[in-house]
Amino acid sequence: MIDGRAGVSGRRDADEALLDSPEALAEHDPGGMLRHTASAGAQVRETAALAAEANLAVLADDGRPRAVVIAGIGTAGRTGDVLATVAGPRCPVPVIAHRSAGVPGWVGAADVVIAVSASGRSPEALGAAEAAHRRGARLVAVGAPDSQLQSVAERARAPFIPVPRRAPARASLWALTVPVLLAARSLGLVKVNEADLAETAARLDADADRCRSTAESFVNPAKSLALGLAGSVPIVWGSSPLATVAARRFGDTLSANARYPVVTGALGEAGRGRVGLLDGVFGGLAEGERDIFADPAEDDGEGTRLRLVLLRDGGLNAEDDTDEPLAVEERRADAVQTLAERRGVRCDVVTAEGGSALERLASLIAVPDFASIYLALAHGLDPMAVPAITEMKELSNQ
Repeated sequence: MIDGRAGVSGRRDADEALLDSPEALAEHDPGGMLRHTASAGAQVRETAALAAEANLAVLADDGRPRAVVIAGIGTAGRTGDVLATVAGPRCPVPVIAHRSAGVPGWVGAADVVIAVSASGRSPEALGAAEAAHRRGARLVAVGAPDSQLQSVAERARAPFIPVPRRAPARASLWALTVPVLLAARSLGLVKVNEADLAETAARLDADADRCRSTAESFVNPAKSLALGLAGSVPIVWGSSPLATVAARRFGDTLSANARYPVVTGALGEAGRGRVGLLDGVFGGLAEGERDIFADPAEDDGEGTRLRLVLLRDGGLNAEDDTDEPLAVEERRADAVQTLAERRGVRCDVVTAEGGSALERLASLIAVPDFASIYLALAHGLDPMAVPAITEMKELSNQ
């Protein structure tokens, strides 16, 4: 057990039995991260209704923008990646996720800035909203009600979508994403209808039920994935642009919730170099030297190995004129799975399901979100309280 001055506590080795005890899970999750994550479907419904009350139709009055900038940090910034991938390669204007203060130098009256902050006070979102107002760009703001961000939006006479803050930002992805998508729909940039939102919410509800704390590990896909990752160095690759967004999201939650180092990215990029990790000291070399008769319980940490998680998206829009045709993505995913198998690197596969891009993305995000929490709990970590984040804020504010 570790117990330091900074409030760091937990155990190096995962406790598999803990995951099958709902009482123990509740005890180790005092902030309710499992409950907050299970609310994803409700988040979609609630914020869709809130966005409908924000009169986003006024965004269309000045016509199609030259470009759309989504400004935010962390989970708020990830909403820009979601918009870009759901809009797809046929989006008529550039969609840019901007993760630093202010806005790009070229932003002006012809552009739209969507400032996103769960708290409504992040410097990145506030700086972007202020800069957009000064430059005459159209502004949309998404964040906590009665916040600084709402004040900026009101001064700019810009639409503001209030998102009640009921959970940490990383458990509020869907609450922040839906208003961004609906703002983009008002601008004519993305096709997301009410049926898509309803099906996405239903998908998230169904996955939350499959991943509930009372479901035992052998039937709970999130617990199974967490146990497979325990003690490893995870590599998470997405087979398509949509799956890559989900892969990077899994990297976010593995780092913040479970405190695991993780490599994430697109399978296409991996094939240009990073796939070599499968041959390295944590991959094929480690597996080749492993004693198959050794007791895993006696592993002293020197046997840390890679664990590959492949997020596969068969795709729905094969008629789209994309640079990476569906067949190429599928062959590449098959090839990586074969490479991992040949080197003894274990591989977990999560396959997208659903009738729209948004629902398919949700199907790739939901189970990994829960898995990151179960992995934290198996190590005795509180997935909500991250002492290093608190300390970093304190040190930075000094």
